[in-house]
Amino acid sequence: MRRIEMLPSRLGCALLLVVGLLTAPAAMAGRWQRGEAEVPAAPANSEDSSVGNTVAELQRLMGNNALTELRTTYNGNYGASLLFHADSLNYYVALFHEKEFWRVIRTESVDNAESLYLTFADQTKQLAQVYLDTVRLQAGKAYSEKLVAMNERRLRGLQQEVEQQRQQSLQVSNALQERKQQAVALSTDLRATNSQLEALNQQIKALQAQQINPELSLPAAPSVAPATTTIPLAPAQEPASHP
Repeated sequence: MRRIEMLPSRLGCALLLVVGLLTAPAAMAGRWQRGEAEVPAAPANSEDSSVGNTVAELQRLMGNNALTELRTTYNGNYGASLLFHADSLNYYVALFHEKEFWRVIRTESVDNAESLYLTFADQTKQLAQVYLDTVRLQAGKAYSEKLVAMNERRLRGLQQEVEQQRQQSLQVSNALQERKQQAVALSTDLRATNSQLEALNQQIKALQAQQINPELSLPAAPSVAPATTTIPLAPAQEPASHP
């Protein structure tokens, strides 16, 4: 049985992950069979020629549509596929990132192929964790920025509303002060007018009382001094005798 080759180090995986975050997701393995997607390229400067040969062999078979996709697992932009070549009864288990194969293992044993596939599928979970965390963090950051912008707009609106209310309150206060001053002036004018009205009413009542009085009112006569001349008395007459 062919020995399973070692995966790249975690540091290399992390570096490739950072580069892969900026590129498009990998095409589905089923689309590779139908020729609808670009076949992943072999890794450059591969140290293990057997891996490179296996990758080239897999690419050739995929280009000829000679493989049947049995299983495919995606985690983020990492994936694992189990492919079957019916003419040779060989299984190909591939671990890929974006459009690049990282691991390709050929085996004739179905049990070995299934075990390799499960191992690769589990490794995609670990490899994709940083990518998934980055996606979540970017989404959380974008959402927080949206909330900040929305709250800033709301704050500006509330500040404008408060300023408008303050201006309106100032206008109302000034108007009330003016009305109060006008009321004081009107109250003073009203008291003066009422005093004038009361005096006129008293004059009218006095004239009306004189008009309805039935007694004749005459002006008082001038006073006359008593006379000092002595008036002579007439001589006394004798009484007449009767026969």
